[in-house]
Amino acid sequence: MAYRPTWQGHLRLSLVTCPVALYTATSSGGEVHFNLINPETNNRIRMITTDPDTGPVERSSLVKGYAVAKDEYILLTDEEIKSVKLESTKTIDIERFVPEEEIDRLYWDNPYYLAPAGALAEEAFGVIREAMRSEGKIALGRVVLSTRERLLALEPRDQGILAYSLRTRGEVRAMRDVFGPISDKAPDPAMVDIARRIIEQKAGPFDPDQFVDRYEEALKALIASKQKGHKPVRAAEPEDTNVVDLMAALRASLKGSGAEPRRGARTVKRPAASEKGKRATPRRRAG
Repeated sequence: MAYRPTWQGHLRLSLVTCPVALYTATSSGGEVHFNLINPETNNRIRMITTDPDTGPVERSSLVKGYAVAKDEYILLTDEEIKSVKLESTKTIDIERFVPEEEIDRLYWDNPYYLAPAGALAEEAFGVIREAMRSEGKIALGRVVLSTRERLLALEPRDQGILAYSLRTRGEVRAMRDVFGPISDKAPDPAMVDIARRIIEQKAGPFDPDQFVDRYEEALKALIASKQKGHKPVRAAEPEDTNVVDLMAALRASLKGSGAEPRRGARTVKRPAASEKGKRATPRRRAG
């Protein structure tokens, strides 16, 4: 399947430049899409652009407006918007290299594939890609996408380059606004120890093929069921863990998993009965 590029321009590392194309690396969503339907007529609702004074208008005749006050706008045509010239509208200029671990995951946004635009660009593209690979760091460059200049994080991936748009600091909310009210009281160490052992039992490699959109699958099943004239079955709500029984719930979870720690998980060796009395610091009794 041939994909249409999201953006086309040039990639530049100092004096080396080549034409490239940027492709979205993910699909927009699942397979289940809904339309708004009038249940009295079963007709699909059409969204009509309407002026409150003159009524319906042709969408092609509309322009963009920036609000400067209530009911006051600065009007801009597409041509005027395109007239704003930035180098990043046509060129991804690699500005610097940074260690990957220095970029907080809060800032990573949407993934893209960056590829050479045509066979003649492959040699220069390959030079830039392998120079980046040898550096072992994330390259940063800018690009204009949908009228916004975005910072791109670039890294070699197979024969191409994986590009991630990065959020700006202004787009990332301060964690303290949400996490600040949370108590800093340390949880019971015995409970944390049991929870850690549960985590070890569930440890394993990441395999994206094992994860499907269960909600979408349930929607498909609901649609198929309604096609057959069946009534939907409501799922039960999960119960909150009773704080009083938290230790019991943890112990039951550890016992109920019943599986050996997966490969790569650390096994905790419990001391023999004869060793318990030799500890300098007594273990806190659970319960």
